[in-house]
Amino acid sequence: MNLLLITFSFPPAGGVGVLRALSLAKYLPGNGVRVDVLTARNAPAVGKDLTLLQQVPSEVTIHRTWTLDLPFWLRKSVKKALTGGRAKAASPAPQAGRSGGNPLRRWIGNLLLPDPQVGWLPFALPAAVRIIRERSIDAVLITVPPYSSVKVVMRLRRLFPDLPIVLDFRDEWLTTTLDLVSFNNNDRARLVAQSTEREAVHAATTVVLVTEAARCELQSRYPDLPPESFVCIHNGYDATPPQAQARFPGLSSSRQKVVLTYIGSVYGSTDPGSFIEAVRALPEAVRSRLHVRFIGHIEAPEYREQLLSLGDTIELKGFVPQAEALAAIRDTDYLLLITHDRINVAAKFYDYLGGGKPILGAVHPQGDVRRLLEETRAGNWADVGDPQSIRRMLIEAIEASGTFREPDFGRIAEYHRRPLTARYASLLRGLVESGQNSQKGQAHS
Repeated sequence: MNLLLITFSFPPAGGVGVLRALSLAKYLPGNGVRVDVLTARNAPAVGKDLTLLQQVPSEVTIHRTWTLDLPFWLRKSVKKALTGGRAKAASPAPQAGRSGGNPLRRWIGNLLLPDPQVGWLPFALPAAVRIIRERSIDAVLITVPPYSSVKVVMRLRRLFPDLPIVLDFRDEWLTTTLDLVSFNNNDRARLVAQSTEREAVHAATTVVLVTEAARCELQSRYPDLPPESFVCIHNGYDATPPQAQARFPGLSSSRQKVVLTYIGSVYGSTDPGSFIEAVRALPEAVRSRLHVRFIGHIEAPEYREQLLSLGDTIELKGFVPQAEALAAIRDTDYLLLITHDRINVAAKFYDYLGGGKPILGAVHPQGDVRRLLEETRAGNWADVGDPQSIRRMLIEAIEASGTFREPDFGRIAEYHRRPLTARYASLLRGLVESGQNSQKGQAHS
């Protein structure tokens, strides 16, 4: 089977946003799928990670096109201008008649809809058409965000009516991401997002989501489509499964302080405000034993300032390559997870699972992250909106009095990228075979 995988970002671009596409390119060939990857040559990224590119099998063909997207630093500058340098609220309240404020900001924001990466489409579409024809492609898989890439679904459907096209949402778009993360979320942006998603979902053969909550959310929005059109295939981790460990690792006896490590970007849905408040409220005797490391890009200056206000308790390391981030997971006592998102699950959560260290989660109490933490028994959680609850969790962990049950290693192993990709291969094969049988039936009739 010949698959065209369309992804805006791909190694050597770094960051967690490339890992799902990388895992598909890495493991699908072992499942009988020949993979062609179409990606942007100059896609903005928080950094480069050449070690990720080395994981791509030699039989995978990578096609790179240009994009008119702004460089990462310039896009952040424009976003800062649009928002006035303020971080987005972790729990945005709906507002009627949002107009985007300043007319110049509104004009710039509305020019780049659904998102700034829309400048890739004039290059991506003709390249995709050429690859489909030249490489005898049997199925296309488009993974988003950026959400502007969903427009490729409609355009390919018009040209190839019978081609199986899978739309892969790494994050659900309209319910939380549009408010917490997006470049622009005024009324016009929301209307464009709604119409764009609706057209793409109806044009796709199958829509894949990475959480059950996201699958249910999207399926409920489109009751006219068959429920089997919406499938959940989770994100995963790529480390050695932690079953090999005899027991849940305890605190390191070689360190004077308890090390708590956060890995990933800090932005609207991972607003650290309640965590910072909880740390400030710790008794001095407890706080003096805590060392917190933040590894990754920090979206807004105010987040950086808030974190630095913790003084000697905090260490900000910035973006590091994936291998270094995984090494940091091994060299910590606890892993810190912060999310205000009810529906989406950050990709780093699965790296945390694979790392085998206890997770301390400040999470949405009705969110999928809480459910996964409880199912896997991978750590403890507190309500992200309740600093006192977070404070109690931290005290118990630092004093080693927290109750950590033995993790469900069998459940955790299910989230390794190898078996997850095998599920994806089975889905793709079924779509291709179903399409072939349908064409044969039409020919006979």
